[in-house]
Parts: sequence; structure tokens; C-alpha cells
Amino acid sequence: MKQEQVDSKTQIATLDLLDTQGIDWEHVQRTAYLIHQHFRYDYPGSVRDLKQRLLIVPPETYGDQKRIVHHLDISANVAETSIEVDEFANHVINLHIPSFERSIDFEAWIVVERSADQEPHLLPGTALSDARYLEPSALTQPDDALCQVAAALGTADQAREQPATLARSINDWVHNALSYEHDVTAIHTTAAQVLSLRRGVCQDYAHVMLTLCRLCGLPARYISGHLLGEGGTHAWVEALLPAPDRPGEAIALALDPTHGCETNLHYISVAAGRDYYDVAPTSGTYRAPYSGQLTAKKRVGPISLEYANANPSSDASKD
Repeated sequence: MKQEQVDSKTQIATLDLLDTQGIDWEHVQRTAYLIHQHFRYDYPGSVRDLKQRLLIVPPETYGDQKRIVHHLDISANVAETSIEVDEFANHVINLHIPSFERSIDFEAWIVVERSADQEPHLLPGTALSDARYLEPSALTQPDDALCQVAAALGTADQAREQPATLARSINDWVHNALSYEHDVTAIHTTAAQVLSLRRGVCQDYAHVMLTLCRLCGLPARYISGHLLGEGGTHAWVEALLPAPDRPGEAIALALDPTHGCETNLHYISVAAGRDYYDVAPTSGTYRAPYSGQLTAKKRVGPISLEYANANPSSDASKD
């Protein structure tokens, strides 16, 4: 079994990323991505009884996205590992590490595949009335300013009659209202604080959009993942809408307020929740009289491409 794990790691770790220059993305039908992430925690001394939660591996399937293979390396001895599916259908890895000295590394290799010719991301119709996506969460509590914006953007009638149009209007408004800037917010910054600042990063854009959607009566959820060409993780929003011509079902309309667009094949979903707190990539507890310093690195890119009506001369895939 251990030899199989080593072979799996070797196969994934040696995959080459394709040069994205010159790719005709409009005609790409299917693509496979490699996600390579490295998290390192450094401490002044020893650490005991670490209980780590990792939310970095996507579900087996998510809309048109499929997880092909994944491998996780940990630099310390792990006493216990458990994998669970949480209430949002996320793939959660729980680790118990009795002790280690000064530093610990978590390194993951993941391959996922996306297809452009699939049907919209379908969900049970119960998602439309799910209180988790309609009511405020810890980071999306509205204030008077957000309520005023929501009242100007849409009504409950619009949410029922033209939900997709309303969702896109909210996405556009957030994109134009905020300026992208690092180091002015943190992971605990609320949507109300972001709107007051009018600045932030992708997490903040998503929280403002979520708040406005929910105030307008649109169920919406926070999505964490990766966007091709970006160095860090990314966040966007899925507005949950009635599925046209499919009574009893819903669809997820994925919108990125940071870039003011709908998502495409460049986006890789990892986890969904009410807000960032539900999908934090790493979290945990430990015993030590000091705090640690986290360093995170990643690389994401395509490893194979399949064009619509592909022929040998236009196929950019790589074995």
C-alpha cells in the first residue's frame, strides 16, 4: 500500500504544466489541472497535540468538475487521519499529530478535470429555501448601508421573477463599488466593514455580494478555489436559482465579483459554505505557549487540453 502511495506521488509530482500562452480557450472542451500546494507552519519550539483540519482537496465531483487523483505529504508522524464530508459536501481531512519540533509541512498534489460541454450545475430544489444560504452568517451580517444598497438593487419580486438578472446586477455593482487592495482587511473582516472601506480582496468582494444577495432574497453561497494565473487562493459566489424547465431542481450560477464576470474553465472549485469561516483551507488547535507563522505556496495550471472537434494537429494535450 505504501509503495502505491509513493508511486502515485511520483506520477503526480512529475507532471508538467502546459504553457498557457497561445491556448485558444474559447474552443477548449475539456482540460485537466494540476494543483500543487505547500503549507508550512514555523514555531519557536516544540508543539504537542496538533489537531489539524485541511480543506484543500475538492469533492469527487462538483458540477462539471471531477477529481482524478490526489496525494498528501506531511512532514511529521501522524497518529490518526480521518476524512469526512461536512454539511456542505466538502472533503475534509482531519489529522492528529502528537508532537513535532519547530516546523511542520503539508504538501498536496491534486489533479482535477473540467468540461465545457456539461449541463449547468444542478442541485436539489431544497437549496432554494436553505436557511444557510438565505440568512446572514458571521461575516455577512448586514448594516444600514448594505440594506440601503440592497433595496436599490432589487426586491423580493425580482428575486422570484428574474433571479439570474438580479444576481448579475449585484455582481456588477460589487465589482464597481470596491477597489482591489491587499493588507487593508483580514480574514475576520465583515461585509459591512468592507463596504465602509470600499477596498479589499476577493474574500471581501464575495462577502459583500453574499450579503446583498441574501438581503434581496437570493440564496447564495461562498466558493473557495483557484483561478488560473493567480498566486493565492480565490473566492467567488454561487447564486442558487430555480432550474429552467426542471421543476424541483436548482442551478448554481457562479459569479466572480472581483473580476465582474461569470466563471469559466479557468476556475477550480474546492469548497462551498456560508462564508470564509466554513471553507478556511487550514485550521486547528495545538498545545504550546506561542503562536506559529504560516507560509503558503502553490502552483496551478493545465496539464492537458482537448479542443472541440480536435484533430491531431490541434490537440494540445500532454501525456
